Amino acid sequence: MCRYFRSLFVLLVFAISSCSEKQEVLPPQPLGATPSDDQMAWHKMELNAFIHFTINTFTDKEWGYGDESPELFYPSAIDVDQWIKTLKDAGFKGVILTAKHHDGFALWPSKYTEHSIKKSPFQSGQGDIVKSVSESAKKYGLKFGTYLSPWDRNRADYGEASYVEYYRNQLKELFTGYGPVFEMWFDGANGGDGYYGGARESRTIDRQRFYDWPTTLAMVDSIQPQVLFFSDAGPDIRWVGNEKGLAGETNWNTITPDTLYAGKAGIEELLQHGTKGGSRWIPAEVDVSIRPGWFYHQAQDSLVRSAENLFQLYLTSVGRGSNLLLNIPPDRRGLFHEKDVAALQGFRKILDSVFNKNLAIMAHIEASSFRGNEETYAPSKMIDEDKDSYWSTDDGVTSASFEIDFGEEKTIDFLILQEYIPLGQRVAAFDVFAWQGGSWKKIASETTIGYKRILPIEKTRTSKLKVAITESLGCPVLSNVEIY
Repeated sequence: MCRYFRSLFVLLVFAISSCSEKQEVLPPQPLGATPSDDQMAWHKMELNAFIHFTINTFTDKEWGYGDESPELFYPSAIDVDQWIKTLKDAGFKGVILTAKHHDGFALWPSKYTEHSIKKSPFQSGQGDIVKSVSESAKKYGLKFGTYLSPWDRNRADYGEASYVEYYRNQLKELFTGYGPVFEMWFDGANGGDGYYGGARESRTIDRQRFYDWPTTLAMVDSIQPQVLFFSDAGPDIRWVGNEKGLAGETNWNTITPDTLYAGKAGIEELLQHGTKGGSRWIPAEVDVSIRPGWFYHQAQDSLVRSAENLFQLYLTSVGRGSNLLLNIPPDRRGLFHEKDVAALQGFRKILDSVFNKNLAIMAHIEASSFRGNEETYAPSKMIDEDKDSYWSTDDGVTSASFEIDFGEEKTIDFLILQEYIPLGQRVAAFDVFAWQGGSWKKIASETTIGYKRILPIEKTRTSKLKVAITESLGCPVLSNVEIY
């Protein structure tokens, strides 16, 4: 009898063990290209500022020719803390300074050129704007980035091999003397007419090969491995293809950059939308200025974007899965102009007002299915305010829906959706329905989501919303839903 009970006990333990093994539900595997840890941190920043400030501020130009005297650089009442505190209060997370624009004037006392701040009357030639900005950013908790134009209209040797060495030497100065840098920004403006040490001529270069970007970026990476490189083609962050503040309504963070390079013509459409299932994770950054120009011009004081316009830019950049890089140019005093400051303060008030009360938190949510019926992947994970938990379906289930029930009618203006992008960007199409008159009414039909999608659905009165994912590259993985 004892032997019988022992056998029965063993069978029971085996059955329980087998059942337990069957109930184990594995998480979805990463799909395609995925963001690095540094790219993921960049996505979470959402709002960054560009600061264009140099000799052009005092010559009233956008592109300096390269023959401007350093004597012209003299901000009369500069207060870098005013810049950074204004940005901090407005919710910006990083700042990128134009350390050198196309005119070649260096905002730090570079030992490799005399065309720099050390030859200006500012602080008797002892000033260093790069240092001031990096220190102020650290003080106020913003990340610091730098822009160093590859083109230099001042240098006599621009276009020769020695210039590439000069450019790399200046990069070494910036990346060894000013603390951590989160982003290195460079654009496709390369070659054309310039002073060039007195030659006053037009020069062209092989934009794809002249700078030997792989070697140049590898050098910077060896100094500060966390740096993200921005250019038309990345390799870490790509240009969005315009300077209007518009990411594509369809916006894939992935792109196949095999034939892309900084300055290549005709790639704007590709950059704006990315590539579905692209080979590399290279998200788009939306660069746009608060004024018509990138540098300060007194004549544009009446043309500063309104707070409402800045909010619209937020919706067409951050709201389409990109980051917004908003330029605010200091004036000749060395201050953010009062009108720019007022616009930024108004922008912050709008954000705080609009995204104040998330209606989804207190709502009931259910889905057509969830992964293995395991609570770890239940739809409730989209409203638990934990960005690292997520709802997902079984492998192979690429069409699914979820409903949010408020219990009573609400007036809704915005729907926010976020994918859990460490596992890849997946959703390619989705519809949104509102429960009205006893049935579902389609109120939106969209494509990509990515890190964040903010969908305006102004003044929609409903007691329930349904989101139906109609196409996905793999099982959908959504980490967050918010409704305002």
